[in-house]
Amino acid sequence: MSSIGLVLGGGGITGAAFQLATLMSLELACDWRANDSEIVVGTSGGAYVASLVRSGKLDLDSLVRHDEDTESVAERIRRHVFQKNPALELGRWLRGGVLPGLRKPGVGLLMGSPARYTPHGLAAWVEEQVGPAAHAWPNDPTVITAYDVEARERVGFGTESAPAVSLAHAVAASSAIPLLFHPHQIEGRAYVDGGVASGTHLDLVLESPRKLDLVIVIAPMAATERRRRAFPHELVLDRLGRRALEEEMRLVTDAWPDADILVLRPPMSVLDHMRPNPMAADRAVPTFVSTLRAMRRELASPEVWRLLHDHFGQPKALAG
Repeated sequence: MSSIGLVLGGGGITGAAFQLATLMSLELACDWRANDSEIVVGTSGGAYVASLVRSGKLDLDSLVRHDEDTESVAERIRRHVFQKNPALELGRWLRGGVLPGLRKPGVGLLMGSPARYTPHGLAAWVEEQVGPAAHAWPNDPTVITAYDVEARERVGFGTESAPAVSLAHAVAASSAIPLLFHPHQIEGRAYVDGGVASGTHLDLVLESPRKLDLVIVIAPMAATERRRRAFPHELVLDRLGRRALEEEMRLVTDAWPDADILVLRPPMSVLDHMRPNPMAADRAVPTFVSTLRAMRRELASPEVWRLLHDHFGQPKALAG
């Protein structure tokens, strides 16, 4: 089998649901395990999914339990993810966000700002889902991206240049959306959502110790289709996501000219469930179900089917 890399982009709660359904569809169609990837790169919601993949917990129970309905799932997600922040660290925000932002105006002014929710709930969510694996780091190459507030640069936890952290802390840092979550503190440094720098960070697959034949990118926030009645922020975020992804694809192609890159994005039928609020917990199950339907068509499209055939052998048609 070909050497495979897996990139799981940011996209909030609904983006994670899209990725879960897409990966389960790929595993079924290709007789392949996502955890067999040579390297996994995760950002924000994709960092959470990466933790499931590398912990061997990619299954239906990671979203829906046997006794739950849609609202029960949503309530459980809200209870874990949206935990109120008991303390607002204004001093750190002044040092890491306001003062540098005044010297160089831009979105950096918002980094590190006090927020309603603490990222500790995100870390606890990972701990509940993957168990003891949350307190260690995967044995196989894994990169979780975050953004260092004071240094104003991305950090790829799991790479040699990044501090050693646990999987739970890396996911919490990667998912700490500015203004919604307080920055996650690790060894005295403040980190926010890795999506601040890019929604995918595809170029980090170059950290793989082995050259890759195929890179699968699941990109919830780089859609090419436009949702009916889309809000302006959706269009802006998708445009920025596509632009970053295109540049990262060029970097990978320059390094590995023979590598194929398969990008899977949400079609309109899924976007109608995912948007406009990717952090809407009550949209997780509808997004998951609609993605399963959409992937039956997407994976059977001629271009995607050819790539799957080339790298996995004859794929299986998914049931309707």
